[in-house]
Amino acid sequence: QVQLVESGGGLVQPGGSLRLSCAASGSIYSIGSVGWYRQAPGKQRELVATINRGSMSNYVDSVKGRFTISRDNAKNTMYLQMNSLKPEDTDVYYCTAEVSINAALGYRNYWGQGTQVAVSS
Repeated sequence: QVQLVESGGGLVQPGGSLRLSCAASGSIYSIGSVGWYRQAPGKQRELVATINRGSMSNYVDSVKGRFTISRDNAKNTMYLQMNSLKPEDTDVYYCTAEVSINAALGYRNYWGQGTQVAVSS
């Protein structure tokens, strides 16, 4: 019923930038907090950034000052602008969103399929 589709990943040199997008579609009544996580093979998924409907955002310390999370509520889309990328930012990035499909139901968490970000010279 609800799908999150990420785009924008790829290969970039250290110091470069990428912008990830995540579009939500389907039977959406309301979207609450949204966020980005990342995961390397064999490691736990790590929270990168979150933003609520009031546009209050939080970041993991390692990306503060370099990454910016944003959202366009009218388009049901979230973004992650990544600047000054480092090799240690190489991971699969996943978007997540709290979505309600009608006014009578609460929010449920949905995940995107992931997009690979590789930072290498």
